[in-house]
Amino acid sequence: MTKELLKIQVKNDQQLVSARDLHRGLGLTTRFSKWVEQNFKDFELGEDYTSVTAVTVVGNGGHKPIQDYALTIDMAKQLCLMSHTDKGREYRKYLIEIERKWNDPQEIVRRGYAILQNENTQLKIENHQMKPKALFADAVTASNRTILINDLAKILKQNGVQIGGVRLYRWLREHGYLIKRRGSDYNSPTQKSMERGLFRVKESVITHSDGHTTITKTSKVTGKGQIYFVNKFLNSDNPDTAQFREEK
Repeated sequence: MTKELLKIQVKNDQQLVSARDLHRGLGLTTRFSKWVEQNFKDFELGEDYTSVTAVTVVGNGGHKPIQDYALTIDMAKQLCLMSHTDKGREYRKYLIEIERKWNDPQEIVRRGYAILQNENTQLKIENHQMKPKALFADAVTASNRTILINDLAKILKQNGVQIGGVRLYRWLREHGYLIKRRGSDYNSPTQKSMERGLFRVKESVITHSDGHTTITKTSKVTGKGQIYFVNKFLNSDNPDTAQFREEK
């Protein structure tokens, strides 16, 4: 079992970590407020982090409010990288594993189903049988979670569609969902896909050891997109995806 290095909080179906916990765990000597000032300028308030109030115990046993920030896992990973320390590498590896488990397709469906149950929405299961795509659609609608294209391929495969990540990328390019022209926008969503709300593009700022920064772009499938593509591939009347359903 992996040792817990950071307490992970979940709010609105998003994993978050305390900036103060991360700062403490990395063993940084820079004062917390100064660290925030130096490192948060490349991130977006409301998107990558939010301002929150924490409490600390003072000498007389009372509690004093202090400034803290709730960080997304993506931001926390980048801050670990920017620390250029062994602790930073250790914590980044830990966060990558936390994120991997969170984005596991079965875990996404499980969380979505739990949300439905918490909202007292009972799924009707006739004769103890329910089509996977129906459960998946309800789960994704409830969770509204974006996932990687490779994770969408895993979900499709679990639903009987014989396709992997490489073939799914190729299919998406061939059918006009991703840009197929080689260049900086290769495998980015087309304008049509973005207008239909099937994808989001996550931009991350990476600071390298020599001080220069680069921006990476990751195409992620929205909840609407997940339902769209699962239904498209499982629809027996769709000739575009017949080859993947017919393979054994």
